[in-house]
Amino acid sequence: MANVKLDAATRTEFGKGAARKLRRADRIPAVIYGHNTDPVHIALPNKETFLALRQANVLLEITVDGAKQPVLTLPKQVQRDPLTGFLEHVDLLLVKASEKVSVDVPLNFVGSPVGSGAIVNHEIMALPVLAPATAIPNEIEVSVAGLEVGAHIVVGDLKLPEGVEAHLDPEHLVVSIVLAAAEPVEGTEAEGDAAAEAE
Repeated sequence: MANVKLDAATRTEFGKGAARKLRRADRIPAVIYGHNTDPVHIALPNKETFLALRQANVLLEITVDGAKQPVLTLPKQVQRDPLTGFLEHVDLLLVKASEKVSVDVPLNFVGSPVGSGAIVNHEIMALPVLAPATAIPNEIEVSVAGLEVGAHIVVGDLKLPEGVEAHLDPEHLVVSIVLAAAEPVEGTEAEGDAAAEAE
């Protein structure tokens, strides 16, 4: 995943009023923390940040106040307006290129099982992993192609990118192939009730 570069400015005004003022100026309040450093309160560009956060686990390379050395961060908490979905505040975790970070990576299920009535039962939709900060996968592919009813896939069966470690028990169930529940035949229930009344 490519880093997304953003320019930011430090902010010294806080509170709801200051946040509203920032948003009217098309900026988003945010804070950078981690690695035992003091939190840095910043303002991010609204549009660019909104687009960047559409990617799962995006690595943000942020230049604060025109500094020569940008900092690497991961979004840890994103607050959005419940009605509009617009960004309201972002918490960013400071990371180092050489370290591994704990993130949830979406699972992408591909293919179809075989057999009449076979359906895919998803136990988890994202996998907690430890991954290099600069090589977090966008997704992990899970193929169910050709699987029959009764088959299942556990965490230990997944093919993970190099350097990525699952943060779940290897026997934890990821997906299983089950038989769809039989639907009642139309009219059967009513006929049964009528027969019971006749008796």
